[in-house]
Amino acid sequence: MNNIRSRNFISEITFIATRSSGPGGQHVNKVSSKIELRFSITESSLLTTEEKERILWRLKNRVNNKGEIIITAQEERSQIKNKMLAIDKFYQLIEGALKTNKARKTTKPTRSSIAKRILNKKITGEKKQLRKKDFL
Repeated sequence: MNNIRSRNFISEITFIATRSSGPGGQHVNKVSSKIELRFSITESSLLTTEEKERILWRLKNRVNNKGEIIITAQEERSQIKNKMLAIDKFYQLIEGALKTNKARKTTKPTRSSIAKRILNKKITGEKKQLRKKDFL
């Protein structure tokens, strides 16, 4: 996987500025500081088909019916800062979706775990033997 941040996704991202919610009084009611970032995974020319499939599978809960990821940022009072936050969230999401998990190394069970398992097997075996005897 090559570095995602080196690719220029900005040309394929659309930004929508809307009014932010929360406290702020008159300022919040006047200024559109909330940023909504939209990126169409299916129509992207910067991603390979394998990367698209991996992102769609990994982020299936965040992708809408059109194959878009929608990220919102309204933490800051400034539209520019929220735009930078949204872009950063976007890159983190894409990098996380494309990261491959390390293969698990198989290890031998420890002697103590083997001994515990055998002891538990003996105890359950004894219980079953006791159940076989007559109740009368």
